[in-house]
Amino acid sequence: MNTTLRPYIILLLFAAFMGCKQEGNLQKEGIQLVSPAEMQNLLQMENVQLIDVRTPVEYTDGHLPNAQNINFFDDDFEKQLEKLDKNQPICVYCKSGGRSSKAAKILREKGFKAVYNLDGGIIKWQKEGLEVEESESDGIPKGE
Repeated sequence: MNTTLRPYIILLLFAAFMGCKQEGNLQKEGIQLVSPAEMQNLLQMENVQLIDVRTPVEYTDGHLPNAQNINFFDDDFEKQLEKLDKNQPICVYCKSGGRSSKAAKILREKGFKAVYNLDGGIIKWQKEGLEVEESESDGIPKGE
């Protein structure tokens, strides 16, 4: 094996292992890590709650259709989650998957039955060419 490639191969194997470990840990906690295509299918079901845990500015720049924004960094984040229906499936996402993984764990701890986390967040969703909506901020349409 070429010794110049060895560090890259080791790094690639480590990254793959960590990805599998994260998915395994989430599944043990009752959280399903789903691909953008799987998330899109889930969102077509009735009574699915879709939560974007990014900041309001991130949300305004583009979000999944019909997503409710509950900012992970708000002081009352957990209190806002209490307003959701624990018996209905809930899908969460963020920019790349970090905040939504933490939010998904909180949701399970609060007794939510079916929790789904978007693997790769909105970044991966957009890379796969799936629909994103933009919101108006302060009544000014985007692009003006």
